[in-house]
Amino acid sequence: MRRVAIYSLLVNLFLVGTKLYLSIVSGSLALRADAVHSSVDVFVSLALIAGLFIASRKSRSFPYGLYKVENLVSVIISLLLFLTAWEIVREALSGEMVAGPHSDWTLLALVAALIPIPLIFGSYEIREGRRARSPSLVADGSQFRADALTASLVFFALVGQRMGYQLDRAVAAVIALFILRAGWEILLSGMRVLLDASVDSKTLESIRSLIEADPAVTSLQDVTARNSGRYLFVEASIATRTADLQKATQVGRRIESRIRDRFSHVDRVLIHYEPQSRTHLRYAVALSDSGGQVSSHFGQSPYFALVDLDVGNRRLIRQAMVSNPHLDLAKGRGLEVARFLLSHKPDVVISRESLSGKGPGYAFAEMGVETVRTDESTLSEVIEGLQSEGGGDKNF
Repeated sequence: MRRVAIYSLLVNLFLVGTKLYLSIVSGSLALRADAVHSSVDVFVSLALIAGLFIASRKSRSFPYGLYKVENLVSVIISLLLFLTAWEIVREALSGEMVAGPHSDWTLLALVAALIPIPLIFGSYEIREGRRARSPSLVADGSQFRADALTASLVFFALVGQRMGYQLDRAVAAVIALFILRAGWEILLSGMRVLLDASVDSKTLESIRSLIEADPAVTSLQDVTARNSGRYLFVEASIATRTADLQKATQVGRRIESRIRDRFSHVDRVLIHYEPQSRTHLRYAVALSDSGGQVSSHFGQSPYFALVDLDVGNRRLIRQAMVSNPHLDLAKGRGLEVARFLLSHKPDVVISRESLSGKGPGYAFAEMGVETVRTDESTLSEVIEGLQSEGGGDKNF
């Protein structure tokens, strides 16, 4: 990333030197003004390199780093874009963009050759900035592309002057509008981060889905995320099925790993574990048929009943049935069925087969899900046992 910023400085120095030389040779005021404008970009490039260098530093005074320096630099660049637009409008209205007496076709060819340089490099810098999630690189790339428009304005002014046509004012107005729009977008993006605004709703919803998808998470109470520079900070409060702090910590680490895998440049993921307050428990019962016969073989069960009971009065809240999508698997069926059931977030899994010491049993235990072996034959008998006094025991 710093390599791209150094390239930016070198390209700007080349453009400034070339434009100054051509303005001296031709006596063109437009070229001279454009050279002065490009010289501002040199200072911007120096500020960008300094910003990227400072942003990655952490200290006792700044334990979260100085990532926002990048956003501060991008805001400064947006203000320079506004200044650029003002310069163009002022020059166009003043009518001072007139070619010098030595405006020949050679000069026009050289000016035309300068136009693609900032356009191509600006597009490259924006692409690299987005890949690295660096707002200052994106802002500097936008400034480069604005320079291409400015150079085009100079070229058309010189061509118009040579052919007897004045195109300065119309072209200047159009270019100024594009530059103002680019500056506004960069300013808005930078200020949102500096004011600790939340990330966009799509990113936040994606983070929420990742957390809620974990089988050990019973509820997601709150999640916030913000950008600082190109880095992402995430904070969430969750309730887990397990009361063991060590296991809850493992859940948090698993969630953090998934967030880091999904999003690049995540600096910190902070997970708070809130006390679990359950209003109902979900039981998954292995069935051998859709009529409600309890299965003796967990992995070969074609159906599973999902039964939600009120924690307080053991009242039946909801009952549903899901089909086993892994019934035809030859190997690893039990573990895949366990993972499928975990996606429905049961608190207890009930079967006539004991899962203790088996792959599915370990998978459920890791997620804080209890496994129970029953001697009951039908689903209705299982539910009656759960609803009866002491129905929460392991044997019923």
